[in-house]
Amino acid sequence: FRMLVPALLVLFFCLKGHAGLLPHFLQQPADLVVLLGDEARLPCALDAYSGLVQWTKDGLALGGERDLPGWSRYWISGDAASGQHNLHIRPVELEDQASYECQATQAGLRSRPARLHVLVPPKAPQVLGGPSVSLVAGVPANLTCRSHGNAHPTPELLWFRDGVRLDGATFHQTLLKEGTTGSVESILSLTPSSRDDGATLVCRARSQALPAGKDTAITLSLQYPPVVTLSAEPQTVQEGEKVTFLCQATAQPPVTGYRWAKGGSPVLGARGPMLEVVADASFLTSPVSCEVSNAVGTANCSTALDVQFGPILLGKPEPMSVDVGEDAFFSCAWRGNPLPRVTWTRRGGVQVLGSGPTLRLRSVGPEDSGDYVCRAEPGLTGLGGGAAEARLTVNAPPVVTALHSAPAFLRGPARLQCLVFASPAPEAVVWSWDEGFLAKGSWGRFLVETFPAPDSYGGQGPGLISVLHISGTQESDFSQGFNCSARNRLGEGGTRVSLGRRASASFSKQNNLVRIPSSSHGSSSRGPEEEETGSSEDQGPIVQTDHSDLALDEERALETKDPTNGYYKVRGVSVSLSLGEAPGGSLFLPAPSSLGPLGTPPFYDFNPHLGMPAPCRLYRAQAGYLTTPHSRAFTSYVKPMSFGTPDLAPGTPPFPYAAFPTSSHARLQTHV
Repeated sequence: FRMLVPALLVLFFCLKGHAGLLPHFLQQPADLVVLLGDEARLPCALDAYSGLVQWTKDGLALGGERDLPGWSRYWISGDAASGQHNLHIRPVELEDQASYECQATQAGLRSRPARLHVLVPPKAPQVLGGPSVSLVAGVPANLTCRSHGNAHPTPELLWFRDGVRLDGATFHQTLLKEGTTGSVESILSLTPSSRDDGATLVCRARSQALPAGKDTAITLSLQYPPVVTLSAEPQTVQEGEKVTFLCQATAQPPVTGYRWAKGGSPVLGARGPMLEVVADASFLTSPVSCEVSNAVGTANCSTALDVQFGPILLGKPEPMSVDVGEDAFFSCAWRGNPLPRVTWTRRGGVQVLGSGPTLRLRSVGPEDSGDYVCRAEPGLTGLGGGAAEARLTVNAPPVVTALHSAPAFLRGPARLQCLVFASPAPEAVVWSWDEGFLAKGSWGRFLVETFPAPDSYGGQGPGLISVLHISGTQESDFSQGFNCSARNRLGEGGTRVSLGRRASASFSKQNNLVRIPSSSHGSSSRGPEEEETGSSEDQGPIVQTDHSDLALDEERALETKDPTNGYYKVRGVSVSLSLGEAPGGSLFLPAPSSLGPLGTPPFYDFNPHLGMPAPCRLYRAQAGYLTTPHSRAFTSYVKPMSFGTPDLAPGTPPFPYAAFPTSSHARLQTHV
């Protein structure tokens, strides 16, 4: 065994040396990628071979010479003796792209095929419409980038803006008939805005042949409607001050016109980018707008001023009518900047009942009836403000009170009156007494009249005065009471009214005198005739008159001739009137008559009360009165300084009965 191992080693080295003498490839060509125009080198090395070596291109032999005649760009390099047979191609053209083999013809050896890939870099792409592409803002558009030529491999087209790749591009290519790549294009879809004006976009053609790619840049030229900004100076302004509005716009193409409006209504005569106005309250809620136009479109912008102005009344409070015990609400709307302070008071009062636009009165009673005032103070400029009021009517049962009624003569006329306050208005005002009742119209000796009460009476709700007229009073009228009552849906109210009685009138045939009792509070001046013929209980002041204003011949004729032709057999009649007095010493008389020429003193007709023969007239002369029982009768009296209607005493109600003071006066005498 020890002898066998050395023998085997000798045999191994012998066989190894014999095998190395056979031709074989030391280096074979491999696939190669080369740029168009560069040099391509395909290596080939043989060992133990000294015969013919040639290269084939797609199976076509290029020849055995080292300079490869007929192939001007091709040659074989290397030391042939040492087995170096490298194929060179320079400059490489696209037609050189093929499959190459290195062959040892005499030894029958062929290398593995080596593929030569020729890369053709893309040319700079073209953007349609470039280098400045005009677009319209807001309108979708497509940008097209194309790469022409025989670039290999087919390039990809990419879009960039400011170094950032843009998405949304579509890509497609066109193939030539031979199957090689033709033009390639990429379409970028976008909706530009005015901010894109002047922006630069890049289309890049990139492939393996040119990894960095080739770029083509374009500039976007945007046409867009105006972009408007509107400012006011000053923005906060007092009412009545001037304000300037400035309308600034950027547009492509340039601006062609301006339009101004306030609250949607055009401002007539306003043109250009500036508007000057005098501010008022309406600018707070009616913004000013500026509309700018160009060939592409229009745009507008608006702004409202902060106008400070005094309170303006927008809504008055409405009158309220509520039932007693319910709540009452008033509302009052004021507008102002800053917001006005609104307070509520009662008319004539200073106490603030509430603040704000609404006043609530809880569980009202009749005493809450009246006028309520909503008030807003003037603004910072001293302008505006004011007050508005509304009436509160509290519905309650009627309130009935008796009014002063003049005393009456027995069998004479009388009148009783009552005052009714009620809301809602009473269904009727009814007078009732022992004999019956009456609400309106007449019945027997009785007549009822009802009319609105004057505002001077005041009261809770609208007032009515009801008057009961009695024609020909009887004894029972003075002893019984009369009830005045009223009813509405909330209840009933009433009062009792009594009729006062006057002393009867008395007549005396003494010295042709008419006697009128004086006030118990006044003093009297008595003449000689009064002292002789009258008593202290029924005599009043007497006026002694003269005949200074009569013609002497007429006076003598009347003295010597009896106007009754002896029928009455009397020389004269003296009548003393005992008239009742009202509180304060006033006399109540019938309504004065307007008979007689202008300037004639008013007279009072006592015929229905005294039973005197008609006509009987009582003339007023200061505070004295004169009766003339015959149309031919005349009177001689002191001519008064003035005439007029009776003067009302304080507190006397304004009814047809007149009242006036009866102070002491001179005596009045008449002759028949």
